[in-house]
Amino acid sequence: MSQSVIAIAEQSEGTLRKIAGEVCSEAIRLGSKAGMDVVAVTIGPGATQAAGATGDFGITQAVAVEGDDLAAYSGEAYAAALAEVIRNKGGGVVLIGATSFARDLLGRLGALLEVSPASDCVGLEWNGGLQAKRPVYAGKALLTVAFPQQPAVASLRPNVFGADGGKGASATVETVAPTGLPAHRATLVERNVAEGNKVDLTEAETIVSGGRGMKDPETFQKLIEPLAETLGAAIGASRAIVDAGWRPHSEQVGQTGKTVAPKLYIACGISGAIQHLAGMRTSQTIVAINKDPEAPIFKVADYGIVGDVEEVLPPLTEQVKGLVSG
Repeated sequence: MSQSVIAIAEQSEGTLRKIAGEVCSEAIRLGSKAGMDVVAVTIGPGATQAAGATGDFGITQAVAVEGDDLAAYSGEAYAAALAEVIRNKGGGVVLIGATSFARDLLGRLGALLEVSPASDCVGLEWNGGLQAKRPVYAGKALLTVAFPQQPAVASLRPNVFGADGGKGASATVETVAPTGLPAHRATLVERNVAEGNKVDLTEAETIVSGGRGMKDPETFQKLIEPLAETLGAAIGASRAIVDAGWRPHSEQVGQTGKTVAPKLYIACGISGAIQHLAGMRTSQTIVAINKDPEAPIFKVADYGIVGDVEEVLPPLTEQVKGLVSG
């Protein structure tokens, strides 16, 4: 059996997540270099509809994994079903987005396929085999890893790999029902969706984040939220103010929160502790606003404003509104 690049395209109720386009597009680029076919795989309720939509990113072959046993999310069941498809399709390379979905599945897939996955990759190359670059030491360095065993399994950091959409095509979809799923497994009982951000933090192209320099929850709300709304941005927060109860944990950026890589990251009143930098230093453009000119955040910032956030943010927001409306 010839080998394939398997693109696990994350979806929700028939709609592809933004990261799915990035994974599919990178799989096609990699498949072209490696001389491998590319197969997209969707799983769960709505998988068939979502699988067809992968054609918009150039996918011609897709597999939709659906069934009563997958109606409610289960890490054990989903991993077993995906591993079965990967084996049947001769997966030589397996790509998935580095989201909470992948974080639950990646280790399980590695165990079932008897390989060591590379997580949160920011670069892929084909040199007779897959090589992946991933951040180490809290993002201070990039490590290039190779895969001594196949399939090579890697998760891709959102917003790092470009998505080549707009093909306007529909993939040929094969729908399969999984077999041999584990009899004893955990299942999702309830899903609580936090109110607030309309844009998912890990997939947002623009993020406005606030830290301890925002002084209090009221100041955060008064200054950060209007700028984020004007930009259509997601709201982020440092660990300090999440621990203080100002903002929910779902907004925390950093080593113990979410790792993000938006096109634009605006850090307001954030000093730049290593824990926070680990979660956002791969952002394409970083703007830092802090009244301390020696704050570590300025070392990673592309643009820096030394000043009090209460004096800087209101006129900045007004200027942005003028640009957006104009």
